[in-house]
Amino acid sequence: MRKLREILRLHLEMRLGSRAIARSLSVSPGTVSGYLGRVRVAKLTWPLPPELDDDVALTRLLFTDERKPRPGRPEPDWGQLHLELRKKHVTKQLLWEEYKAEQPDGYQFSQFCERYARWAATLSVTMRQTHVAGEKLFLDFSGDGIDVVDPKTGERRKAKLFLAVLGASNFTYAEPVLSENLPTWVQCHVNALEYMGGATQVWVPDNLKSAVTRPHRYEPDLNATYAELARHYRVAVIPARVRKPRDKAKVEQGVLLAERWILAALRHRTFFSLEELRQAVRPLLEKLNSRPMKKLKKSRREVFEEVERAALQPLPTRRYEYAEWARPRVRVDYHVEFDGHFYSVPYQWVGQQVDVRATASAMEVMLGGRRVTSHLRSFEKGGHTTKNEHMPKSHQVQAEWTPLKLVEWAKKTGPATAALVEEILRSRVHARHGFQACLGVLHLSREYEAERIESACARALRLRACTYKSVAAILRNNLDREPVREEPQPEALPVHGNVRGSDYYH
Repeated sequence: MRKLREILRLHLEMRLGSRAIARSLSVSPGTVSGYLGRVRVAKLTWPLPPELDDDVALTRLLFTDERKPRPGRPEPDWGQLHLELRKKHVTKQLLWEEYKAEQPDGYQFSQFCERYARWAATLSVTMRQTHVAGEKLFLDFSGDGIDVVDPKTGERRKAKLFLAVLGASNFTYAEPVLSENLPTWVQCHVNALEYMGGATQVWVPDNLKSAVTRPHRYEPDLNATYAELARHYRVAVIPARVRKPRDKAKVEQGVLLAERWILAALRHRTFFSLEELRQAVRPLLEKLNSRPMKKLKKSRREVFEEVERAALQPLPTRRYEYAEWARPRVRVDYHVEFDGHFYSVPYQWVGQQVDVRATASAMEVMLGGRRVTSHLRSFEKGGHTTKNEHMPKSHQVQAEWTPLKLVEWAKKTGPATAALVEEILRSRVHARHGFQACLGVLHLSREYEAERIESACARALRLRACTYKSVAAILRNNLDREPVREEPQPEALPVHGNVRGSDYYH
């Protein structure tokens, strides 16, 4: 369902065609065309109406009638067609019309071209790519780096360059970083877009873990946070194929130039902080973008200003807020765990797998594309954040108990029972940890008379056995009816100069 919604967004909001959507989401063009046909029949617009924010409602609307698969169609001789295309004035349109004349039940033109492209991709050929202004931004990290020295310990850490290169103008953004993790990857994208003043329609990253969680030739899975970043900037992500550097040749060349004109220029300097290195990189980056390119006789910045700046999409008014995603399962205590803290959800969802989106300030729980609840973000390890409305009725009643309420209830049985409850609450690090034991003592009234409970509590206090188990054992063994044997008091020590007394010890 995530991919279906993304197909709708890319088509209805960004106006991308079925082939571009198919490449972005790594699904077959036929599947995309089928979905878009159903969208046209349903007459959907973007954003979707509120009643379709549930995956079930959207599925029911678009898939009320499943179409039967069509039988196989005659396959053209792709090898012969490939040779024919090398001849002058021969086009795919002409070859398709000849194919349809011989095979009336054959593929339509779009499928004909798509299947030929799949076949031709198996050939070892090099294709010169023509980049449209404002269409693609290529992204990668440099292979080499420069050392950043800790001034206290002398430890050296390698800082690499994050590179973002525009397809049409070769305009480049470079930023030194110490990590390739997800927060760094996302923040570098935000910085690059703000440096360029706009966003392209497509991002072409490498298959690093921060971008692609599971690389695949046909269906790579994007990192959830990275996919959300792309939606925020209204961008489609088309990762480069694994071990196919030509898919991102622009940034490969950008890495080479950045290593030559930035890293090599700083090779004799020693840096003691990442910020110091960034300050040194900025003027070298401006110098790189201002250098004339040999074939165009213009600099990257000049081509960018003339051709590409106006073609970029405007940036959103709200800056992207970094968020992490997870897919935990709701525990039996109707809480989900994220980053060592536990957050409550409605108890009806126990056992369900949910989506969690966490920012620096908030934590949202979603199920089936709809938000179930939200909490303020907490960084307390092992702590719990619980809303009363998420509890069953019986648990809500228990959650309303306070130490004062328990003591007042215990006084109805007797002063010894109240004193025992106070001692149990006082002996715990947090009073709430003793609530269960206190309730256990008070619930003994279901089996025993108040006089016996009061006597058992008094005996437990004298024996300093202030626990529920001790009181229950006294009642079970009828010890509350026996007198407590008084222990003989030890004789007082005589006053002596070598006896320091209790005041000496702190």
